[in-house]
Amino acid sequence: MQGQSIEKDRFFTRNRSFYSTLFPLLLGITLQNVIAYSVNMMDNIMLGSYSQTTLSGAAVVNQVFFITQQLALCIADALIMIGAQYAGKGEMPPVRRMTGICLRFGMICGMVILGLCTFVPRQILTLFTESEAIVEEGLRYLGIIRFTFVLFIITNILMASLRCVKIVKIATVISLVSLVVNVSLNYILIFGHFGAPELGIRGAAIATLIARTTELMIVLLYILKADTRLRLFAENIFAPDTVLRADFRRVIVPLVIGKMTWAFTTPLQTVILGHLSDDAIAANSVATTFYQYTKVVITSMASASAVMIGNAIGRGDLKELKREARTLSVLDVAIGAVLAGIILAVRGPLLSLYNLNDTALVLADQLLVIMAIVMVGMAYQMPVGSGIIRGGGDAKFSAIVNNVSVWCLVVPLSLLSAFVWKWPVPLVVLCLQSDQILKGIPIFLRFRSYKWIKKLTH
Repeated sequence: MQGQSIEKDRFFTRNRSFYSTLFPLLLGITLQNVIAYSVNMMDNIMLGSYSQTTLSGAAVVNQVFFITQQLALCIADALIMIGAQYAGKGEMPPVRRMTGICLRFGMICGMVILGLCTFVPRQILTLFTESEAIVEEGLRYLGIIRFTFVLFIITNILMASLRCVKIVKIATVISLVSLVVNVSLNYILIFGHFGAPELGIRGAAIATLIARTTELMIVLLYILKADTRLRLFAENIFAPDTVLRADFRRVIVPLVIGKMTWAFTTPLQTVILGHLSDDAIAANSVATTFYQYTKVVITSMASASAVMIGNAIGRGDLKELKREARTLSVLDVAIGAVLAGIILAVRGPLLSLYNLNDTALVLADQLLVIMAIVMVGMAYQMPVGSGIIRGGGDAKFSAIVNNVSVWCLVVPLSLLSAFVWKWPVPLVVLCLQSDQILKGIPIFLRFRSYKWIKKLTH
């Protein structure tokens, strides 16, 4: 009886297979995301050394890509939420059909975004800045890079299908090849090396387009020739399945509402700072690049948590599921504290890579300090809210929390601080990021209730 009591009250899991599965999964996803983000990072660094106006033009366009990225992640999250539970039960046909549903939806969304970027590009970019010079550079970049949006969505859905069955190594290889291709072509095309024309921002766009095409080709070849676990094309993945399609609709709607509402705050930051000064938008671009680089570890933890929790629900052991969830939540905070320390320690050397004026350089340094503080709060609320709770089958809660925090806190506070109270740029950014800390309170309460555990399989 005493042994049973200890088993019941244990806070952390002692299941060795949990740790032996989690850490390789987390490492694989993190490497993939870090390398994938490096594609944009190298564009940022190389364009920053080319000229500040070129950097700002690419930064404005990257806000459009950020929205596309969040949409792709919504679809991938929906696939993982449902697919991981079926994979936990050892059932692969539903995972394949759900992938087909997600691909069809993703391609439609990608074509809509491509159409907007083709027919109203100037109107889109002027939402983020009033500088005509920055808009003109952005139009040169967007004219080419818009074709990468559909490719990016398809690639991420295919990699999410593999992640449902814990295949992550190929994603790291894909991202590494993409980085090498992008950096090499950036060096040649931006600056005009090896006899190539000096294309500036257009050269960066061409390099990214070729890198994204390479990513998609590799993942398709792996699925067709090497994968023996999921065997995605072992059946017609686009075959009608009314039950799974209904499940997808129930999951994707709150996911899109929640994530796109949250994603709205990042372009909002560029919009507000872009209307304050050119130095502010350049400093924000640099600081956000470093911040996003460390943030990929947090998003990777959320993604790994969703897979682990989904598989655990599929297996059906409720007590062990709760122990695994508690273990994950504590690891999140520890990882956030380490990342915050890294941002503070390396901000000086990293800022030295950029050719910014003194005002923009000081602003970028101040913004990095603020983002290091925000990182700790984000490290808890995102993996728990978007990983554990959402991976457990509860998509509505995150949507509610994100909408309330954005519309009742971030938007009014940020607009007032920037345009009414005329606060300094660092304080405006703190207002824009305030939800990353405050959302932790309702997420903690929801997590401890365990009402988020929902079985999505049939």
